[in-house]
Amino acid sequence: LSDAGVIVEKAVARWDAKATELTLDGVDLHVQPGTLVAVIGPVGAGKSSLIHAILGELPLESGSIKVNGNVSYASQEPWLFSGTVRQNILFGLPMDRERYKQVVKTCALERDFHLFADGDKTIVGERGVSLSGGQKARISLARAVYRRAEVYLLDDPLSAVDSHVGRHLFDHCMRDYLRGKIVILVTHQLQYLQNADQIVVMMHGRVEAVGTYDKLRESGQDFAQLLAAPSGREDDSTDTESIKRSGSLYKRQNSESSMDSAVADGEGPEAKATEERQKEGSIGYDVYRAYFRASGGNLVVVLILFMFLLSQLSASGGDYFLTYWVNKAEEKAPAAAGGDGDAAGAMFSALANGTAEELNETTTFEPPAVTTAVTTGAGGIGVFFTAIRQMFASGDEEEDRYIDIYIFTALTVATVVITLTRSMFFFRTAMKASRKLHDAMFNGITRASMYFFNTNPSGRILNRFSKDMGQIDEYLPSVTVDVIQIFLSLIGIVVVVAIVNPYNLIPTVVIGIIFYFMRAFYLLTSRNIKRVEAITRSPIYSHLSASLSGLSTIRAFGAEKVLVHEFDSHQDLHSSAFYLFISTSRAFGFYLDVFCVIYIAIVTLTFFIRGDSGGNVGLAITQALGMTGMVQWGMRQSAELENTMTSVERVVEYDNVDPEPALEAPADKKPPKEWPQEGRIRFEKVTLRYSPDADSDLVLRDLQFEIEPREKIGIVGRTGAGKSSLINALFRLSYNGGSILIDTRDTSQMGLHDLRAKLSIIPQEPVLFSGTLRYNLDPFDEYPDEKLWRALKEVKLEDAVNELPSGLSSKINEGGSNFSVGQRQLVCLARAILRENKILVMDEATANVDPQTDKLIQQTIREKFNDCTVLTIAHRLNTVMDSDKVLVMDAGRCVEFGTPYELLTTEGGPKVFYGMVKQTGKSTFNTLLKIAEESHNQKLKPIKEAEATE
Repeated sequence: LSDAGVIVEKAVARWDAKATELTLDGVDLHVQPGTLVAVIGPVGAGKSSLIHAILGELPLESGSIKVNGNVSYASQEPWLFSGTVRQNILFGLPMDRERYKQVVKTCALERDFHLFADGDKTIVGERGVSLSGGQKARISLARAVYRRAEVYLLDDPLSAVDSHVGRHLFDHCMRDYLRGKIVILVTHQLQYLQNADQIVVMMHGRVEAVGTYDKLRESGQDFAQLLAAPSGREDDSTDTESIKRSGSLYKRQNSESSMDSAVADGEGPEAKATEERQKEGSIGYDVYRAYFRASGGNLVVVLILFMFLLSQLSASGGDYFLTYWVNKAEEKAPAAAGGDGDAAGAMFSALANGTAEELNETTTFEPPAVTTAVTTGAGGIGVFFTAIRQMFASGDEEEDRYIDIYIFTALTVATVVITLTRSMFFFRTAMKASRKLHDAMFNGITRASMYFFNTNPSGRILNRFSKDMGQIDEYLPSVTVDVIQIFLSLIGIVVVVAIVNPYNLIPTVVIGIIFYFMRAFYLLTSRNIKRVEAITRSPIYSHLSASLSGLSTIRAFGAEKVLVHEFDSHQDLHSSAFYLFISTSRAFGFYLDVFCVIYIAIVTLTFFIRGDSGGNVGLAITQALGMTGMVQWGMRQSAELENTMTSVERVVEYDNVDPEPALEAPADKKPPKEWPQEGRIRFEKVTLRYSPDADSDLVLRDLQFEIEPREKIGIVGRTGAGKSSLINALFRLSYNGGSILIDTRDTSQMGLHDLRAKLSIIPQEPVLFSGTLRYNLDPFDEYPDEKLWRALKEVKLEDAVNELPSGLSSKINEGGSNFSVGQRQLVCLARAILRENKILVMDEATANVDPQTDKLIQQTIREKFNDCTVLTIAHRLNTVMDSDKVLVMDAGRCVEFGTPYELLTTEGGPKVFYGMVKQTGKSTFNTLLKIAEESHNQKLKPIKEAEATE
């Protein structure tokens, strides 16, 4: 035993510490080097959990696991990152050309590479969106096999391929190429077991039996029941669509990748993908209008501007009144202080002491004389303040001496109150605008066509919702306030300084022109740098999302450093753009400071040349000094406003993505509530393309057939035949042509809600949402708990749910990760049972389940959906042999359509279905032919009895 490569001793583990049931319960397993081990068992038996425990992903509560040597791993759900096919296979390892060719050949990828436009340099989208299920599984397997290791853990890689390819992978890859290595293969395909060196039967987290094929068959344990179940993986290819599914993909912004490996000279460059669109030029008026419209419209904007103006008038009024006050005190100073003293000191002395002698002059003060051009304005303001003072004068100098303080205090308080009210109203309006923009973008995304999601990675979308919305929420309101307030303040400063000394208008105009051109020059650079910075941020989100979803694979390969290096390259690219943005901002600020200092010097010099009162000089220089920081900050903020508006631009862009057709149809086009009553489906010259471009390739071509009510239809075909595309056309997920009629109603004329609510589907990759199990079964809270439990009982999940801590209220992890793939399929089946629709679609729903679960699903469908029309994209040919009819697809066309028995026995015709069944081998062919014949005779029996009666 000490020589064993993998030693598992009394391993006890559970995924959820609160769960009552153990995931692994006292598992013992010893695997010697050079052994091919097949791990089998029903859904939820703990097969994948055993693999994760060996990897160290599932922590043990007790027991031990020892692995001698390096480990390589292929996950049950293939994990691919955004990059080329070659990068996904090499996964950061150096290129060994001979080994690479052997791996590609043993993993049956040569034909796919010839089909791909760019061979192994074809870029796969996020999570392999541009590949079919079988292609993803084989690339994931190739990555595991390319890595030199002593232990290979393969978690059900054969489920996603057809019988011919599956046999090739098992014989040439697992038995031949990996000979001498430890291969632990989780599988539901029992036809391969007799070629395995060791078989492990798992049940309820325990190892029920271990031994060779012959030994276990003789033992008479549960393994015999598994063998009695349909054992042939008699399936067509899982490959649902060819590489043409997405006409436009994406790749990260930098041209080099740490996933790249050295290749021989003379090879062509890596394929390029469509990058995130970057707009150029200034922010359009439409963007500002969209933001203002979201804030409440023109009336709200005008009200905000009025409040800003009122606030500035009160602030500037206070500044000018202070000058008026100082100049008045300056005139009184010679009388009170012997004609020689500080004006401000005299004023404050008079206020502090309150002597009648210092305030004995009651004649009205007029502002100092200035040139004719502004005398009227200055005098008018002075007369205004004097008039106010005279209104409250009582003639008692003991009381009147505080009037100036009251007026100045009133102006200050008014400024504070108006400014506070203005700010509260503005930020409330800004939050309203932000919320509306977010909701509009969210609505745009949820209404977007599937083409949008095929061509936009999740990181790019998350970037808009996180960073861009964060800018709009947190940064844009404060920047906007600064810009408006500083702009009005600068106008107030210029007006006040011009009133005091009109000659200051000359340098003010000159400095204004200089600042305008500096800002224009700065914005030309900074705006585009900001856009680049936003675009280079998207790959960071995509990389993080992909890394988190593939943590098990990454850790199994010890590729943490590779992924960290990859992240660093993305981060470096983003940081370089952000550094450029900071550098340009600082350079802009430096030159603003230089010109502001020059402006202050000029303003000060004018007062040396032209004598003036102390109050006027103090006001002008103080305002000019304040103007220095204000201008610099205002120019920066005005530039930042336009830079930040790029976030609004990007959010509005997703608000305007091409939507799907209308969700609700006009009342005269809405089908009745009981529609469809029969479930008859007719395709009339149906075409389909995944791209809105009219010149893009057609995936479906002139489909013409009719499905009778309550018929069970099996859909089969080769790689890229268009099987899943046919389902897409039925659900109107892409761009259809022709007509699809359900019970004589054209589905293109009705709303998507009306159509899709009446179609049930069990998808190839079952989807569970974060939330409770009840929410996943009944998201609209339409059914009582009794009905939910009945549906779970019918799919044999009642016991499993009862063992959960909270039953129907138990939390579902993101993606349903706390359920096995087979259990997720059963939850989807229970969901379909609850809907009670007349049409059910199964998109290779039994690909990842054991034969018993497959049999359970087929039996449930026959019982619960007997009066329904059922369309099944077949993964196991034995599952379609008892179908009413089989639809054979090839290159987007219907090449054969008839009963299985007729297609196998009729002479002439394409004989495509006959060829597929023939490939399974002579013995299996005869078995399947017998099933088809019995089903055919069974369906003819009522007809013959009726004829005999007549």
